[in-house]
Amino acid sequence: MLEQYGYVLVFLLAGIFFILMAFLTGWLLSPNGLLGVKYKYKKEVMVDTYECGVETYGTSWIRFNVSFYLYALLFVIFDIETVFLYPWAVSFKQLGMSGFLEMIVFISILLVGLAYAWKKEALKWE
Repeated sequence: MLEQYGYVLVFLLAGIFFILMAFLTGWLLSPNGLLGVKYKYKKEVMVDTYECGVETYGTSWIRFNVSFYLYALLFVIFDIETVFLYPWAVSFKQLGMSGFLEMIVFISILLVGLAYAWKKEALKWE
């Protein structure tokens, strides 16, 4: 029984080692670290927003519409839920009628959630 805990301890130590190495590498290569490149630019240039090689104009702190977040959240929810359909389809023959009825309940719950989101106009893109 102690051997099984030994494996867990080895994996735990390996995980801690990789996390510490990632932090150490980030610190060593940062501008303030030992191996980091020291820049001669002004600090404002270093923290300026940079996108696609084009200098920004205006502020980058703008408010996004909530519908973007709702779309993303609904996508993640329904995407994760559809992932559960694959193992069910693979083991459909072994599950029998009880597995089929459980999946009907699962899909109906998803459809109720979709109908609710549709009724609240969360899917309306403006």
